[in-house]
Amino acid sequence: MRATEFLVAIVVCGFAAAWAGPAQSATAEGIYASAPPRLLQIRTLVADAGRQTSIGSGFLVSSDGLAITNYHVVSQVALEPKTYRLEYIGADGSRGEVSLLDVDVPNDLAVVRLDKKDAPFFEFDRAAMDGAMPKGERLYSMGDPLDLGFTIAEGTYNGLVDHSYTDRVHFSGALNPGMSGGPTVTAEGRVVGINVATRNGGQLVSFLVPARFADALLTRVRNRGPAPDLRAEIGRQLAASQAELYKSFLDQGFRSVALGPYRTPESTVSWLNCWARTNADATPKPRASINTTTCTSEAGLFVASDLNIGNVQISHSFVKTIDLNQFQLATLLTQLSQGRVVGGGPYRKWYTPEHCHEDFVATAAASDRPPLRATWCARAYREFDGLYDVALVAVTQDDGSEALVSRLNLQAIGYDDAMALGERFLEAVQVTR
Repeated sequence: MRATEFLVAIVVCGFAAAWAGPAQSATAEGIYASAPPRLLQIRTLVADAGRQTSIGSGFLVSSDGLAITNYHVVSQVALEPKTYRLEYIGADGSRGEVSLLDVDVPNDLAVVRLDKKDAPFFEFDRAAMDGAMPKGERLYSMGDPLDLGFTIAEGTYNGLVDHSYTDRVHFSGALNPGMSGGPTVTAEGRVVGINVATRNGGQLVSFLVPARFADALLTRVRNRGPAPDLRAEIGRQLAASQAELYKSFLDQGFRSVALGPYRTPESTVSWLNCWARTNADATPKPRASINTTTCTSEAGLFVASDLNIGNVQISHSFVKTIDLNQFQLATLLTQLSQGRVVGGGPYRKWYTPEHCHEDFVATAAASDRPPLRATWCARAYREFDGLYDVALVAVTQDDGSEALVSRLNLQAIGYDDAMALGERFLEAVQVTR
């Protein structure tokens, strides 16, 4: 991807040196003094034109020229190696070609090789690798922000992010685009994590990939050599990662939460964040009250500059007429229950056409499960066999003046897992009146 354009809900890495007193500045100066031979700017070039299309950072991890960066920094080459190529510019002024060896898409990492011998390199911090680093330890992030030149930024280690499916270190230092893939180190100069993102709209809320994932990828490259087919490897990793995510989702199941006269299913996984909204204070006065709860994941994966996958969303809207007749309420419910799959990337490039099926879900007369009108929509990924985006929408059919609209959105899921989750979701909708 363009390392200067990964600016969605979270924004690819950044820089800004926070003033923290003479002691910290002296430490930062000492760390950076020995860093230039080990720091890299990684540039993606259009092969035919020889001009850069994106930039990021990286760092050497072996004397024979192996280096770590982010997957999103080199993703164009991984997906389209005939169109793009890589080169590096060192902080010491050196430059040359870069070979992409392997990637870890779920953890946004890549290993590349430079034509360097007997090069100085960074080592990983053992306490960070073992998860034994104390909160509050001072850290130092390095990279080339906005193509302005290499720099160093100070911040604080705050442990792993809560409510996240993917392990990320919370680093309270400012990071800017272009520092993606650079190292964040201790006062001793050992790597704790790899710069990956910053929170859009937050101040000094940044994220690092834990060093243990980079060490594992490096070990894999040393043991098996370069991945023979990177595009196939990306597909394999996505399928395995998504299967694991949805297994966790299925294993933990749903809890029942009240919304009006209904009981709604919400997942018990820790990596969904839930919020509520209402139109009660809307102007002009609404003709139907709508109270909605929405739970969304922070589990999305960057695949390409125009494709992020893996998000999960559960939402429920309790709709009650104020002065709508039954026909008008039915029209409103139809508008609220559109079954189309949402999100993802450009439709024709990445997906097959979407197909939808609508039907009624009948229940026993004495059951606490209301009759439902359900719409199921799915589309397949063209490049990644066995993965689908699915949307399931259900509307209760038990009352002419109020209804529940429930929605389950699942990105990049196997079809059998989608069917199993959808069935459990529908079975968990209950009425208490």
